[in-house]
Amino acid sequence: MRQEPVSPAVRKRVQDSFGRQGLMSHLGARLAHIGPGRVHIVLPARPEVSQQHGYVHAGATSAIADSAGGYAALTLFDEESEVLTVEYKINLLAPAAGDHLEATGSVLKAGRTLTVCQLEVHGVRSDGARKLVANGQQTLIRVSRPVE
Repeated sequence: MRQEPVSPAVRKRVQDSFGRQGLMSHLGARLAHIGPGRVHIVLPARPEVSQQHGYVHAGATSAIADSAGGYAALTLFDEESEVLTVEYKINLLAPAAGDHLEATGSVLKAGRTLTVCQLEVHGVRSDGARKLVANGQQTLIRVSRPVE
């Protein structure tokens, strides 16, 4: 699958915003791809994000999915706009196992006010094998960027 680039200005805006997210930093997540209407976030599997059985915790899995969708939407908006999640639903399909998780947010429909995204999270092993561990859908609202 071809992954198209975004403009340098959009890339910087997404990277700067992601850098201000304390939770993503705390979890150890990083941006892996920024494309028009599509963002990938990678989360290394480590003890600090695990649950009692050693899998990545559903909270961490959900958090990277939510952020991937939000940033996917942000790639399509002008520089005066921001996004907030209105709601999301996630299905946990399999234990979140692997060397790392990769969340993908893809815009299904971008609207003037509401945007809907598809969310997927894959567990990725060190040999490259991938398994879908969660999927969901998200609704975001476009808001004006706060005055600084």
